[in-house]
Amino acid sequence: MFTGIIENVGRVVAISEEGTNVHFTIEANFSSELQVDQSVAHNGVCLTVVEATADAYVVTAIHETMERTNLGDWSNGTMVNLERCTQLGGRLDGHLVQGHVDTTAVLVKTIDQKGSWELHFKHAPNPEYVTVPKGSITLNGISLTVVESSSEGFSVAIIPYTWNHTNLHQLEAGDRVNLEFDIIGKYVARILGQQRSE
Repeated sequence: MFTGIIENVGRVVAISEEGTNVHFTIEANFSSELQVDQSVAHNGVCLTVVEATADAYVVTAIHETMERTNLGDWSNGTMVNLERCTQLGGRLDGHLVQGHVDTTAVLVKTIDQKGSWELHFKHAPNPEYVTVPKGSITLNGISLTVVESSSEGFSVAIIPYTWNHTNLHQLEAGDRVNLEFDIIGKYVARILGQQRSE
C-alpha cells in the first residue's frame, strides 16, 4: 500500500529482457536501504525488488504489467517517480494507493499559470474509470486532486514543489502516464454497473 507522496526520483540505468519479462535497474538515493522482496512504486507501478546494491536495485515487470502501463516507454536515463510502501502508524499525506495501474492516459496540454501548472489528460472511456472534481487520482504514482473531470479525461493543478520534485516537468504533449483511479470510486462504479445489468 502507498500514499502517492513521491519519496525520490530515480533513474533507469539498465534494461534487459528475459522471455516476456523485463528487468529494470534503477539508480536511487535509498538503494542501500532496500532489501530483496520489498515493494517500491515506480511511476505508480508496484514492483518487487529482486536485487539491491548500495547504488542501484533491480525490479522485474511481467508481460501484463508492460501491456497495462507506460513501462514500455522507458529507456536508459528515464527519470522515474519512486515511493516505498507505507509503514503502519505513519501519516497518510496523500490517499490510499495500491500500486495497481488501471490504464494509461495521454497528456493533451500543459498550461503555465505563472505560479502553478494545469495539466490536461485524456484516457479511454470506461465506466470504472471514474474521476470527480476535488477527488483523488494517482498519476505516475503521484496523489493529485482532480480539477475538471469528464468520462474521457481530467485536469490537475500542480504546485511548484510537486513540479520540481517529480518527473511531471519532463512531460510533453503526447506522453503517456500511468493512472490508478480511486479505489472507492472503482468499487462504487462496479456495484452500480452490476445493479444496472440485473
